[in-house]
This record gives sequence, C-alpha cells and structure tokens, in this order.
Amino acid sequence: MAQARRSRLHKRQKIHDRRSTDLPRNAEVAAIEVDDPLALEPGERIVTLRSLRNDPLGRLHSHHQVDEAQYQGGRAFQEDWEKAERGPRAVDPTREYVDGGRAREPITERQRKAVLRLNRAERELGADGSALVHEVLILGMTMEQVGQRRGLATQRWADYFSRRLRECLDRLALIYGFATERR
Repeated sequence: MAQARRSRLHKRQKIHDRRSTDLPRNAEVAAIEVDDPLALEPGERIVTLRSLRNDPLGRLHSHHQVDEAQYQGGRAFQEDWEKAERGPRAVDPTREYVDGGRAREPITERQRKAVLRLNRAERELGADGSALVHEVLILGMTMEQVGQRRGLATQRWADYFSRRLRECLDRLALIYGFATERR
C-alpha cells in the first residue's frame, strides 16, 4: 500500500534581529526604521536603535516634538557645519617650525558650497536664532543649558527657547528644501 504523501511545510528562516540586547547601563536609545544595508531587494527596511545621549535633535524627533522636515533640515545644517569646519587652519606662530611639514589642504568645492549655505542660514535666522541653533545642534546643549548660559534659567525661558528652536528648524527646512512656504 502506498504511503500518503505529506505536504512539506517550508520552514521559514528566522528573521535576524539586529538590535542590540546588551546595552550599557545608562544608555538612552530610541527605535527607528532605516533602509536595510544588507537587503536583497531595494526598499526593505529594518528597525534599529539610535543613541540619544548627545543628540538633542534626535531626542526631539523621537519624542515627536519636531517633524520630519525640521529634523532633516537640522541634520543638513549639521552636515554642512562638519564639511565647513574641516577647512584650512590658522598658522600658529608659537609652534616650532618643522622642515618637511605637510602643506595645507586647499578648500574644496563641497566646503565652499557648505559655507555659502551656512552663511545664508545665518542671515535668515538672525543673530539670536543662529546662536541658538549652533548651541543646540553643534554644541549639543539642552534648553535648560541654553538658558543657564544666557542667565535665564526659568521654565518660561526654556519654553521660549524651545519654541524659538522649532521656528529656526522650520526656517532651516525651507532653506535646505525639505519644506515649502505656507501661504
């Protein structure tokens, strides 16, 4: 007698979870969805953890206090700042002269364009707005630290600086093309 043919169930391979399970004791992380770098098909996404400890913009974004356009505008500003600050260094006359030292690196086209975008952002944000954006996005300060630095340590001032930062991030989103002007 012939044996009944059993249907073979294809065992699905276990999907690999790339999130870390052994985080440091004082880690501050948030789950985000990013493009899978090891994907076989374009458009596949995975959930990863990002550190929020020294990233005030990432913290604001993960707590839904800024939207995606504001977040992308802030990241573009940070990227331009990193490109621009790599430029030529001032000559330090106190250092001993070394024969055969390396020549200074010339300014690249990317650096020049980044500086032009930063100059435009500074003009549009104004002196106070550009100082606030620099303190938060470049120096990584919180609103309380910004207030203490300016001698304005009350909650009312922290709320004002938060609102002003969101206005500046709106302007950065417009400058970098992540948002359009409202009518």
